[in-house]
Amino acid sequence: MTVSGRLVGLLALGVVPVVLIGELYGQALGALGAWILLISVLVVLDLVLAASPRRLVLERSLPARVRLGETVAATLYLTNTGRRMLRGVVRDAWQPSAGPSTARSPLVLPAGERRAITLALTPFRRGERRTERVTVRSFGPLGLSARQATLLAPGRIRVLPPFNSRKHLPSRLARLRELDGRTSVMIRGQGTEFDSLREYVRGDDVRSIDWRATARHSDVVVRTWRPERDRRVVIVIDTGRTQAARIDDEPRIDTAFESALLLAALATRAGDRVDLIMFDRRLRGRVHGASGPELLSRMVDAMAPIEPELIEMDWTAVPGLVRQVTTQRSLVVLATAIDAPGISRELMAMVPQLTRNHLVLVSSVTDPDVVGGVLERGDREQVYRAAAAERALLDVARVTTVLKQYGADVVTGAPADLPPALADRYLALKAAGRL
Repeated sequence: MTVSGRLVGLLALGVVPVVLIGELYGQALGALGAWILLISVLVVLDLVLAASPRRLVLERSLPARVRLGETVAATLYLTNTGRRMLRGVVRDAWQPSAGPSTARSPLVLPAGERRAITLALTPFRRGERRTERVTVRSFGPLGLSARQATLLAPGRIRVLPPFNSRKHLPSRLARLRELDGRTSVMIRGQGTEFDSLREYVRGDDVRSIDWRATARHSDVVVRTWRPERDRRVVIVIDTGRTQAARIDDEPRIDTAFESALLLAALATRAGDRVDLIMFDRRLRGRVHGASGPELLSRMVDAMAPIEPELIEMDWTAVPGLVRQVTTQRSLVVLATAIDAPGISRELMAMVPQLTRNHLVLVSSVTDPDVVGGVLERGDREQVYRAAAAERALLDVARVTTVLKQYGADVVTGAPADLPPALADRYLALKAAGRL
C-alpha cells in the first residue's frame, strides 16, 4: 500500500478549520480525531476499490541489438485480467545505463483490455542492458491510496560498439581498388605466389630463372611473383587494466574495437581472412572462420560485453594463441597501450617470438592532452605539466624504438585518428607487397 500527495494535502487542508470549529465548541481534540478517522475510512475505501496490480499480464517487445548511442523503442504490453479499471503509474526498472527516456508512465487500463507503454532507450554503455521487474501502483477512484506490486518481466538488449570509424571505409576501399588495379613489375620478393613467365632482363634476380621454360625457348625465362591473396590477419586485443584508461572520454579498449572493426572490414574486402582474439590472462572472446558481413556481425557481438579487467596482460601466452589460429605467415595486430618501458617489458620480450614467423603491427592510443601539454609553458604549473608530458612521450618513444628494433611496426594516434591510421598502414603493406 502507498499513499498519494492528494491524501497529505487533504489531511493538512482539513486540520486547521476542524480544529478552529472544535475550539468554538470546546472539542478541538475530538474534532481532530474525527477528521483523521474520516480520512482513514476514505483511504481504506479507496484501497478496497482499487484494481489489483497483480491481475496484470506483462509482455515485452524489444530489439535484440542496438549500437551504442542509437535510440530504440522498448515496448511493454499490459493486459488487465481483473474486473476493475486500473488507474495508476508504471515504473519499468531499466538499468540507468540503458538510458530510458522516462522513469514512470501513467496508465489507465479498463478491465479485459490491453495497453502498450513505449520507452525510448538510448544506451551509453556497451554490453547487456537489462530489466527484471516492473512496479505498478493502482490508485482507487479518490486517488488517496494505491495498491503496489512488483512483477517479474525480464528483458535485455545487447548494446554493440558504435563503429563510428566506418565513415573512413569508403575512401580506404577506393584506395584498395586502386591497388588491385595497379600494374607493377613483378619481381621475386614482392610475393610468394606464382604469377607468370617473361623474358629475362638485366637486373632480374637469377634465382627467378625457370630453367625448364628456358630450355623450351630460345631466350632466358624468369618467373614473376605476386603477393598472395587470402592471407591471414590476426587481431589480438589487450583487455587488461591499461585498456581501462579513458582518453578523450573514451576507454582505450573502445578505440581498439573501432580500429579492429575498420581493419577487419577492409581486410575482408581485400580477400584476407581475419581472426579476432581478446585476451588478458584468459580468453575473453574469439572470432574465427567468419568472412564478409558475418565477420563484422560476430565481431561486434563478441566485443559488446567485454570490459577491461584490472589485471596485467599475460603477453607470454600470445604466441601460443596465434599458433592455435594459424601456422602460416600472417599479419598479427596487437592492440594495446605502449607506456613506460617497465610496464611494457613483457610486450617487448614477446615480440621477437612473433616477428620470427609473422609480420607484427602494434597499435596504441596516444593522449592528445599529453601531446598538447608539451607546448603549454606559460606559468610554473604548466612547466611542470609540460615536463611530465615530455617524459611520458619519451617513454613511449623508447618502447616504440625497441619494438621496431625487434622487427615490429608501430602505429599510434589519438582515438579519432588511430582507426584510419591503422587502415592506412595495412594498405601500405599491401602496396609494398609485404602482405
